[in-house]
This record gives sequence, C-alpha cells and structure tokens, in this order.
Amino acid sequence: MPGISPEIISHKLSISLAYKPVRQKRRSYDAKRYEIMRVEVDKLQTIGFIKEATYPVWLANSVMVRKVKGGWRMCQDYIDLNKACPKDSFPLPRID
Repeated sequence: MPGISPEIISHKLSISLAYKPVRQKRRSYDAKRYEIMRVEVDKLQTIGFIKEATYPVWLANSVMVRKVKGGWRMCQDYIDLNKACPKDSFPLPRID
C-alpha cells in the first residue's frame, strides 16, 4: 500500500517452483461492464493506490461480480495462483 514502508510490513507468496507462471486468457465483457471497470481503475490510479505493471509474471483477470444491492464489484481471479501456493500448515485460529 502506498505510504507504508516495506520495513514495517510486507507480504510474500510462497509459490511452489513446480508450477510455471500463468497468464490467463483475456475475458471479454459487454461495453457497460468495461465502462464500469475503466471508471474504477481510473479512480484507483488517481489516488495512487494502484499502478500499471509491465511484463507481469503472473497475470490474473479482473472479474465483475454483481453486488446484492444491484451494483458491481471488481475482483481478481487468482485461481491459478492459488493452485501454485502450498496450503498453510498453521491456519489462523477461529475467533468466534
């Protein structure tokens, strides 16, 4: 996240070396969804939360998901990346 030093906190994925990097095929959407995605990406770029990545090793598609109240939510499809990461032997405890 912008403004947070990597010395304070950083996240690293432990990807198995047995998997090759995957670039997912581009998904096609209708013009309405493309416009919604463009507005959301422009908003995140303007505030400096995201930036364009060049030559990514792993490429995950953006997916538009309908919200319960009728809006749209933009999510990432990390299916291939999840397959390449080994399961955590020590999951977080349930706090319920």
